[in-house]
Amino acid sequence: MSIILLGYHNMGCMALKTLKEIGCEVPAVFTHKDNPNENRWFDSLADLAKDMGIEVFFPENINTPKWIEKIRSYNPDIILSCYYRNLVKQDILDIPKIGAFNLHGSLLPKYRGRCPVNWQILNGEKKAGVTLHYMVVKADAGDIVGQKEVRIDEEDTAVTLFKKLEIAGKELLKEMIPRLLNGTAPRTPQDHSQATYFGGRRPEDGIIDWSKSAKDIYNLIRAVTWPYPGAFTFLNGKKIMIWWAKPYPQRDIKYSIGAVLKEDDNIFVQTGDGLLKLITVSEGDKTPKDNIAPNKLLRPGDILGK
Repeated sequence: MSIILLGYHNMGCMALKTLKEIGCEVPAVFTHKDNPNENRWFDSLADLAKDMGIEVFFPENINTPKWIEKIRSYNPDIILSCYYRNLVKQDILDIPKIGAFNLHGSLLPKYRGRCPVNWQILNGEKKAGVTLHYMVVKADAGDIVGQKEVRIDEEDTAVTLFKKLEIAGKELLKEMIPRLLNGTAPRTPQDHSQATYFGGRRPEDGIIDWSKSAKDIYNLIRAVTWPYPGAFTFLNGKKIMIWWAKPYPQRDIKYSIGAVLKEDDNIFVQTGDGLLKLITVSEGDKTPKDNIAPNKLLRPGDILGK
């Protein structure tokens, strides 16, 4: 049985390894060239496929006649998409004998769209998961083949949650790809009335609004902390990255929003609800490797967010 893989990132690598483990033929992989402006902390699907002797292609637009015919020439039984970043049109979805399927990093129909891992942490969700579903022209809207749920722990970051989803994704593919191939896989329509959709995130979306609660700000920090671009604030026009922090409850607001407080050697910030203890910070666009002790960078009476 022949499967064409469209993929990228660690999830794409996991998918290729899993397909080979269960004995599937993967004649070609379609992926993306790395963006030099992106912090590429993840593994290369292109390198993995080449090491396996698999043909690798990097189409800028996979929906052009050239690439449609290239995919058709392989006569695939299945097309599998795992973190492929571009939408695939109907001409390609119609090619495989069994169908085209996508592995998405949420429990659909919740969190359709881009960056589901980051959004689920940012919104304080307690559970996440992966969904294998039929691909249709509308993103993440096709019938569900199967799902695997994982727990989001209080200190999970986007990276630790992503690793949990990789494990869940591997289990789901090992279970459902053979069933798709032998015709026994389930197919359940999504309840579109329950769908939520979230778009892509930009580095500038990491700016902290100190009027929000300490818990909400903490969720933002862990959703975008390194190797993602990070959460940040300003002090007198100077950018300060906050890579890790911890929320503390508070009975009432005692200081101005964004005010810096010091207790022993610890630095806290007054939020709209509770205090946030700063743990790992850096100046400008530096990384956590260049961290400065918060009490060396900030002083009581400073007001963040200005």
